[in-house]
Amino acid sequence: MRINTIKPSPGSKRLRLRVGRGASAGQGKTCGRGVKGQRARKGGYHKVGFEGGQMPLQRRMPKVGFRSAMKASRAEVRLDELAKVTVDLIDLAALKAANIVPAHTEVAKVVLSGEIKKAVKLKGLGVTKGAKLAIEAAGGTIEI
Repeated sequence: MRINTIKPSPGSKRLRLRVGRGASAGQGKTCGRGVKGQRARKGGYHKVGFEGGQMPLQRRMPKVGFRSAMKASRAEVRLDELAKVTVDLIDLAALKAANIVPAHTEVAKVVLSGEIKKAVKLKGLGVTKGAKLAIEAAGGTIEI
């Protein structure tokens, strides 16, 4: 086999359909578009989901679920993430600086997930019961 002899196997490539070349070609006159109407015209069709003015399916279906607007401004911090912060006093600004919580976070809460071994000092953060016990067991303090 040589590179100048390579070609697709017979029947794997179909020829492009040439429309509008007479009745004998099978796609003459209207070129397979039917008679008149929006679909027969050149250019603009309609948007996805458009049903000719009838209420579209995606708008007939009921809304499902709830998306909280507060979710964007809240964040959870795991215990093992607290160990990554190098400053002495951990507050919301320190968590943002260490890229543990997003920059637009307004309220953060420490949750019992992972483990903490070093003593940390928290200020102005929410803490769950289990996380509070774990922090105090490691020798840390919590200011509210």
